Amino acid sequence: MKGIGIKFFYLLLFSSFSNGDLYGQNESLFADVRSALKAGSSKELSQYFHDNIGLNIKDESGNYSKVHAEIYLKEFFKKHEPISFEYAIQQSTKEDLKYAIGNYVHSQGTYSCSHKS
Repeated sequence: MKGIGIKFFYLLLFSSFSNGDLYGQNESLFADVRSALKAGSSKELSQYFHDNIGLNIKDESGNYSKVHAEIYLKEFFKKHEPISFEYAIQQSTKEDLKYAIGNYVHSQGTYSCSHKS
């Protein structure tokens, strides 16, 4: 099953996303992820997580269960409340790899974010 990854530079957050209902519908999945990031909704975002995901935020990294990752992200969003999230690039390769790069803006700055599936 295809998934989607999310990666922030500096806060460096990585996780895998998966949802059988959205299999093969990457644009819809990217739109849903964008919406969750804009809203700072760890609950909305976590519905696409695999059972275990890797998170890297600043100097901390680890593998977390879906439930623990949601809690961790909830705390992150409280500390770095989003102002906006918009994609700058969305591309597909010949091998059907889809990726996007965007900017997560919060009151203390901006983080680059990339997604792939």
